[in-house]
Amino acid sequence: MNNQLLLLEDIENLGRKGDIVKAKPGFVRNFLLPKKKAVIADKRTLRLREKLQAERAALAKLDRETSLKLAAELKGKVFDIEVKADQTGHLYGSVTLADVSKVLEENGFSIEKRSVAISKPIKTLGNYPIQLNLKESVQASIILQVKGEGGITAEVIKPKVEEKVPVIEEVPEEEEGV
Repeated sequence: MNNQLLLLEDIENLGRKGDIVKAKPGFVRNFLLPKKKAVIADKRTLRLREKLQAERAALAKLDRETSLKLAAELKGKVFDIEVKADQTGHLYGSVTLADVSKVLEENGFSIEKRSVAISKPIKTLGNYPIQLNLKESVQASIILQVKGEGGITAEVIKPKVEEKVPVIEEVPEEEEGV
């Protein structure tokens, strides 16, 4: 089987609509062809390719405009999430990509969890800058304020931690000649 394919849709990690790509035979046989996401590339499909690329270019322009508008709306926004935490500010569990995506969804922003970029799960209370990778390589950022249940924040916990540190008083020096 010829493994040269014309993509009918964008396929993540393979190519965009209208691209001619190569793929492994099993992926072609079991996914791309049965789901009508690609066709075998031959001389007849070249005209279809031009049409698909023109459609993809128009869609890319629309996606970019939508992403830029969304990025402008998100700029400087602070989102709160309440989680269970102990008295020192460490979370029972962590805040993950799915949690960030859910908070955005609850606030009226439809962002896929794969668009959220955090290097590792959040495990303590505080404010965290979160990078969002929107369609057509548009970047946006938000601030995620992680609070403990009952409105406990990192600022409330820090003074309590400092109070627990024992204070060493100065010992008066002995007087000379006594």
